Amino acid sequence: MAVVTVLEAVRGAIGEAMEGDERVLVLGEDVEAGGVFRATDGLAARFPGRVIDTPLAESSIIGVSIGLAHYGMRPIAEIQFADFIHAGFDQLCSEASRWCYRTCGDAWLPMVVRAPWGGGVHGGQHHSQSIEAYYGHIPGIKVVVPSFPADYRSLLLAAVRDPNPVLFLEHKRTYRLIRQEIDGAPAESVIGRSRIVRRGDDVTVIAWGLMLHEALAAAESLAGDGIECTVVDLLSVQPLDRETICEAAKATGKVLIVHEDTLTGGFGAEIAATIVEHAFEYLDAPIRRLCGPDVPAMPYHHAMEAFFMPDRVRIAATVRELAAY
Repeated sequence: MAVVTVLEAVRGAIGEAMEGDERVLVLGEDVEAGGVFRATDGLAARFPGRVIDTPLAESSIIGVSIGLAHYGMRPIAEIQFADFIHAGFDQLCSEASRWCYRTCGDAWLPMVVRAPWGGGVHGGQHHSQSIEAYYGHIPGIKVVVPSFPADYRSLLLAAVRDPNPVLFLEHKRTYRLIRQEIDGAPAESVIGRSRIVRRGDDVTVIAWGLMLHEALAAAESLAGDGIECTVVDLLSVQPLDRETICEAAKATGKVLIVHEDTLTGGFGAEIAATIVEHAFEYLDAPIRRLCGPDVPAMPYHHAMEAFFMPDRVRIAATVRELAAY
């Protein structure tokens, strides 16, 4: 058993995938030198010719990955910050997502696009976006949002094996913050499953990325006051595990959805709609969402960034309101 960070889990999984399949290669901006977060550190020396620096052109990075995947390779493309991925939106959403569909299943596109996302690192307007709702809206792209190192490892390996395009979102605040003891063998994992990581009878909290850890911290503090929470780690935005979500909602009858993306149009709305459609008769209170405010981007000032992002204190306060409803 070894204690690893999220960053080490990501780097290890990429290395495992490259060792196990010579078709796997890495491309992106500065990846030969390890990338801005050091996620690919040391891989260029281990796998000569299979870690490829690209120009600063996200549309080209994704477009080249599409071509590589079509011709039998399994590319792992790194977008330096998720904020920059929108330059490649058309390649992802008009090309990659439709590849299998438009060929009636005759052609598959096994490619992974990795992107560090989220706030909490004082990155300001251009390095703090949450993009899961944009891309979770597009059928044909799988969108993965792990929270713990073991899931980063197993889900990234699953993404490389998957015949479909996978957008693999890595919350940059968790890279060195979150540690976990994992064993040497990769966990069996299937993209599209969520996990109940804590069980309680009073309120269900659904979260992902950094917010999952804030939700767990809030649940721990609330337990001291006799309020027990069920906490769901979403793990995957697309496909969405509606069965687990509804099971957790039915168990308590009160639901809080937490994400750091803005409230309006955030993915929490889709989760809430799912629960209303399939578990409405079990609800004892209105579904609540605790999210970022509807402002154009993350503020630069540290105090304003803290105001923007939900945290364990605000999660606990909202759970108390729900529990008392």
